[in-house]
Amino acid sequence: MSYVSDLRVVLRGRHYRRLFATRLVSQFSDGIFQLAVGGYAFFSPERQANAAQIAAGLAVLLLPYSILGPFVGVFIDRWSRRQILVIAPVVRGLLLGLAACLVAAGVSDGAFYAAALGVLAVNRFFLSALSAALPHVVPAEHLMMANAVTPTSGTVATFIGAGAGVALRLVAGSDDKGVAVLLVCSGLVFGVSALIARTMDRPLLGPAYDPDRPQAREAVRHVLSGLADGARHIAHRRCAAAALGSIATHRLMFGISTAAVVMLYRYSFTSDPDEALAGIAFVLGAVGAGSFAAVLVTPWATERFRIETWVPMMLVTCGVLEFALCATFTEWAYVVAGLVIGVAGQSVKICADTVVQRDIEDAYLGRAFSVYDMLFNGMTVLGAVLAAGLLPPDGRSYLALAVIGAGYVLGAGAYRLILPATVRKPPVPAAD
Repeated sequence: MSYVSDLRVVLRGRHYRRLFATRLVSQFSDGIFQLAVGGYAFFSPERQANAAQIAAGLAVLLLPYSILGPFVGVFIDRWSRRQILVIAPVVRGLLLGLAACLVAAGVSDGAFYAAALGVLAVNRFFLSALSAALPHVVPAEHLMMANAVTPTSGTVATFIGAGAGVALRLVAGSDDKGVAVLLVCSGLVFGVSALIARTMDRPLLGPAYDPDRPQAREAVRHVLSGLADGARHIAHRRCAAAALGSIATHRLMFGISTAAVVMLYRYSFTSDPDEALAGIAFVLGAVGAGSFAAVLVTPWATERFRIETWVPMMLVTCGVLEFALCATFTEWAYVVAGLVIGVAGQSVKICADTVVQRDIEDAYLGRAFSVYDMLFNGMTVLGAVLAAGLLPPDGRSYLALAVIGAGYVLGAGAYRLILPATVRKPPVPAAD
């Protein structure tokens, strides 16, 4: 089925339309925010970034998600998810205003990153609640469609927001005051998502009331044991475990690729920070276009090849084509590689989202998505750390490309090995 027909089907649900709009607005705001932070950290004329600093920046921005993830899951499994979607944007808006004031006042980088960490922590809470809420607004038979058009459309909205951020940067300037303008705009846009979320009924998005479930205060005291329970729940569902492994593989390779692209555009393809940022914007646009294409391709492909076949196909395709294209070290090749990464990576994510939501019980969904987020962000940072040891100052490294290509192929093999034997082989058609 096409993206338009899939979207038409799921948009018939009034509650789904509101959740969908909440995601699109919030992730458009994310794009502006991420452009502001990236421009401040890596493309400011006053700052020089090497591979180690890029890895450190990603660690500062992403690793707290892994630390907060278990706690986020505890609350998402207990608090009204609708209330989270209403309150989180307000908190985030206040933090963005604080970050804008700090940047405009010329405070140290540490103070800015501290405020940015708060913004990102709230945002992770918000996105996890969105994912856990999705099965409550679409029927089970439409869950694959919803996972194709919802998170992917949100990703496309993020890329569009980043494009809007580039345009705003041209108007507001690339200095710290321009960054402050971007932060304020991001906060205002994000606030609109709270207004949309308020139109949904408070109990609509779950979780279902369970009188035997421990209170949140008690659960926080036992958060590590609760996370272990969630991990065991996933481990006993090997399809979900394999899906999370495929995401971990993709994000590890994506972390290496991200550091390499930043270094190449910053120091090899051009020496002008604004030209470098514009070049990377084209690559990001290609990744966004690929993510959108994945919406069209994935439902059709999984009907014909099954998720268990399509995921390793995408991992292998990404590894082979990324190596072949990027080994030329030409700008056009990196744009095309971005398109490939967008299609393959988002296809894997759509499948993983569907498998987790299909196979994990609702009482564990919040913790399952917390584990998901820990892998998603932690593996990205690990990839950037590996890149710091692989990349030369100008970013040109055949070794790094070989690691990426081999990593995707090995990840595809591991995915197949983790699957249960009964799932690994397609069912034999019944005889007539």
